[in-house]
Amino acid sequence: MSQKEKRPSIKESVGGLRYCFATTNEVDPQIFSGKYEEEVAVSNVVKSIKRTENGDTTPVYASGRDYDTVSDTSSVDSEVEVVAFDPTDLAKMRGDEITESGLILKGGSSERPFFAFGQTVFYRQNRKKFRWYPKCKLTADTDDTNTKEESFSEQNDTVTIRAYPFNDKGQIAVEFDTAVKTATGLTEEKFFNQVITSDEDLKKVIAGD
Repeated sequence: MSQKEKRPSIKESVGGLRYCFATTNEVDPQIFSGKYEEEVAVSNVVKSIKRTENGDTTPVYASGRDYDTVSDTSSVDSEVEVVAFDPTDLAKMRGDEITESGLILKGGSSERPFFAFGQTVFYRQNRKKFRWYPKCKLTADTDDTNTKEESFSEQNDTVTIRAYPFNDKGQIAVEFDTAVKTATGLTEEKFFNQVITSDEDLKKVIAGD
């Protein structure tokens, strides 16, 4: 048996924010359609992303001892700190009503739409990680404002996005890490040109179909 030293790349920066709204399910708007609008929005406004997995870890006991541990992830929360956010898209994510005159009516009982959420993580040594969460909803957003002072001070907000299982296997995210495998011709732009939910989708993107 031998030993091999591994030196994984360290994180360098978070990339831009991607999102794509899901089309409405014609039978029941509350059910995820699994299909998306043609346009993927790109917004380079991200300061940080904090990721939290929601679920249970349950020990299994047998014959008077700890036999196994079962982990089940039901959803993933991403707290995204941003310097700004497109007001029209935010209103849509919140389920707010936008009138013909441009008035935004907030609150009340409204159905928040599903959307896909994508992010990039950059590492040293040119390593990149691309990730899609295909089935998401906005769960919270902040809108805090401070007074202007002599020197400029950032007034950032946070949007909290919850990702849910998008297929029968209960999978929540789709990820490609260049440290695991490289794909000739695959770029950040290509990966996020459409919402990827399967290996077949990735192969089509790489092939340029």
